Amino acid sequence: MDIGKWLRLQWDRVLAWMFVAAGAIALIAGWVGVSGSAYAAGQLPYIISGGIGGIFLLGVGATLWLSADLRDEWRKLDSIEDALREERPAADEVAVG
Repeated sequence: MDIGKWLRLQWDRVLAWMFVAAGAIALIAGWVGVSGSAYAAGQLPYIISGGIGGIFLLGVGATLWLSADLRDEWRKLDSIEDALREERPAADEVAVG
């Protein structure tokens, strides 16, 4: 399969992985910043930007991933519904005839 086509079809999963990676990088950068400072006042900016920002980015990534999974489930349910609609007229003809 063509990578460009796959990226267009799975844009939300790709974006989710990008947010998760950015969140992990932010958390690691925050941890490195906090571990390099002995004073609490010097650690606060790293905790705020790296910690809270990283957790936020991880949450956005998880939400996008769940949204992609829900979209797949709805697509499966739609195909099942379409198949049942195609079967129903045939079943009605057999019952009448």
